[in-house]
Amino acid sequence: QLQLVESGGGLVQPGGSLRLSCAASGFTLDYYAIGWFRQAPGKEREGVSCISTSGLTTNYSDSVKGRFTISRDNAKNMVYLQMNSLKTEDTAVYYCAGDRRHPKCKIVAERYDLWGQGTQVTVSS
Repeated sequence: QLQLVESGGGLVQPGGSLRLSCAASGFTLDYYAIGWFRQAPGKEREGVSCISTSGLTTNYSDSVKGRFTISRDNAKNMVYLQMNSLKTEDTAVYYCAGDRRHPKCKIVAERYDLWGQGTQVTVSS
């Protein structure tokens, strides 16, 4: 069974940091571009970042550019999202997703056909 599993969410104060992890189960991540998406209560799903299969191409939404960093370790079958300078508006459920059809990445949800269950990130004082 192919699964993506997110971890690393939690409660953090504004200005703090968290690192989210996305682990692959039952398959190798090497052939998947990976994206991170988030959804806050009452809001539409928003693309956050993505990384190509090689790791050489990354993209970020304007709302997180300069604060978040995506990376991957194919040897460990893992993708990470380092989130710094967190703001209250970053509060959401964060999902990682896999796209096998396109080696390079775009933060477009329709390109992704394998999704994790999500991890909650709450930024609050």
